[in-house]
Amino acid sequence: MKGRSPVSLPISILDLAHIAEGGTARDSFDTSLAMARSADELGFRRIWYAEHHNMATIASSATSVLIAHIAAHTTRIRLGAGGVMLPNHAPLTIAEQFGTLETLHPGRIDLGLGRAPGSDQNTMRALRRDPSSAESFPQDVLELQGYLTGNSRIPGVDATPGKGTNVPLYILGSSLFGAKLAAALGLPYSFASHFAPNALEDAVAAYRREFTPSDQLQEPYVIAGVNVTAAETTEQAREQAHLSRRRMVAQLLARGRTLTPEEADAALESPAGRQVMQMATYSAVGDPGEVRHYLDRFAEHAKADELIIAPQAGTVEARLRTLELVAATADGA
Repeated sequence: MKGRSPVSLPISILDLAHIAEGGTARDSFDTSLAMARSADELGFRRIWYAEHHNMATIASSATSVLIAHIAAHTTRIRLGAGGVMLPNHAPLTIAEQFGTLETLHPGRIDLGLGRAPGSDQNTMRALRRDPSSAESFPQDVLELQGYLTGNSRIPGVDATPGKGTNVPLYILGSSLFGAKLAAALGLPYSFASHFAPNALEDAVAAYRREFTPSDQLQEPYVIAGVNVTAAETTEQAREQAHLSRRRMVAQLLARGRTLTPEEADAALESPAGRQVMQMATYSAVGDPGEVRHYLDRFAEHAKADELIIAPQAGTVEARLRTLELVAATADGA
């Protein structure tokens, strides 16, 4: 699929850097690199990694370091954070980190920004984060933007590296707050509909309605998240999606305890489990034709300019196959 989009819109990838049961963080990084190399060859637009902390099953806590590793072993695909939880950091530090990445890998680095903690209350304290720091998120975005564009808002302070690199910023969100902020600042908006589906339509409508052009972006640009499990047959895809759902419910409800398959299935049927599954409302599961049809319909529903898929499957091989099959749908389009 060299140079082609797998559906009518650009398709990107959100790699959650899962640590499999019995696996290690290093195994997760090896898997992320394999996915990135495959995505690079298949022609996907970008891969993003999300900042999470104190989660035993997610390895992307040091987002910029992981991006550096992946960038050094790929050639074309854009790489970025989806996102950096900016209230956890000083804007100058993030400008220096991503300015360094852009300097080393020019034209390939994105910086998505969120205001959530990416952690629990105890972890927030371990991060030395003030619980009220999210309130300054809009000001912190502007400060960070100033460092990257070479128009520092702090007299006498510049990001080195960073100044003048113009790393593109994206606002991430799952509510009207992020949509309105992205619109006011004239930045692209990425909605986390792969796990927070409820406000998708309202947020995108508000963003498009209130968008103000900026130096970075003249027209509104929406990226919408969607879960994808593709296999040769519908039955195989459903089996892999079910394994992924077991992992998800264990991660969110078992509090670090390993669940047997039977326990995971029982948890899925519980009220709490059904609430967890509601998070994955937007999921394409099936053979290549079914997945292609779903993604086309979802793109129209989300009024998206780009889709970012979260490959969901119980094995590494199945996640890699999902990427191949999504990409292959373009060949017959």
